[in-house]
Amino acid sequence: MQYCIFFVTLHAVRVICDAPGQTCNRLWTYVASVAQCIAEHRRMVIIFYDWTIEDFPWLLHSKFIYFPLWHKWYLEHGNGWNNYKGLTWKVTHSRRWDKVFKALGFTKGWQTRTDTRYLQQTLPQLQQVFRPREEIMQKAEAMVAGLRSDADIVVGVHIRRGDYATWHDGRFFYSLADYHQFMLRVQQMLSPQRVAFFISSNEEFSPSDFEGCRCMRFGKEPSGAILDLYTLSLCDRIMGPFSSYSRWASFIGRVPLCFLEDREQQFTADSFSPIVDFFHFANGKEILDW
Repeated sequence: MQYCIFFVTLHAVRVICDAPGQTCNRLWTYVASVAQCIAEHRRMVIIFYDWTIEDFPWLLHSKFIYFPLWHKWYLEHGNGWNNYKGLTWKVTHSRRWDKVFKALGFTKGWQTRTDTRYLQQTLPQLQQVFRPREEIMQKAEAMVAGLRSDADIVVGVHIRRGDYATWHDGRFFYSLADYHQFMLRVQQMLSPQRVAFFISSNEEFSPSDFEGCRCMRFGKEPSGAILDLYTLSLCDRIMGPFSSYSRWASFIGRVPLCFLEDREQQFTADSFSPIVDFFHFANGKEILDW
């Protein structure tokens, strides 16, 4: 195994050694390197991976992307996953290992977010590499098809609260009533077109709470975060607070996104624009590094 890792590393365009973490943050750490590999016909290594990796079979089993620590038989037996998480936490939060990784020329993928060279030209291939497993996509497509059956436009709403109560002193923490008002304003802006809303959230509440808006959401589903993410990517518009989550859905689905920046925010057609890279919308608007 050590020989395999050494051989692959020597021939890889980049070795990513970030710690596992929130799924969309991890996707953003991979995408620039994956795009470079596609464009230059090179290979890469991802040492540590998020537990949702099995939801992305084309990424996990790509011919040019290697996961040397991926051993399904070990991870699913006994205390395998917990052992893996404990190991990766120690290694990726160690100054000594940071020095080793730096000496070997490994890369922190989070630092590649400004590398936009190949993102647009390889986007069709990226959409395939980062496509989740078919069961997830079928559920996402069925949800959006159901909404489209009685609507002209489907708007995805990313409702994120929880940790946003304290993140940046709660600047982007909105009540459900606030989200309701955002939805009503967007619905009015898009009138006379019929609007339906897909709700993405890890909170328990009923779509009926948003009176006057036709809404649907998933219940408790396996791979719920990935299912919501890729359902957002199939919508016609997305809105939500600053987040790498909705940003990824916009990028991978080429869907116009509007960040919710203020409770009194008003909307026009120009409020929505697709994400072209981590820091930019297609309309040229720059996104701060929050």
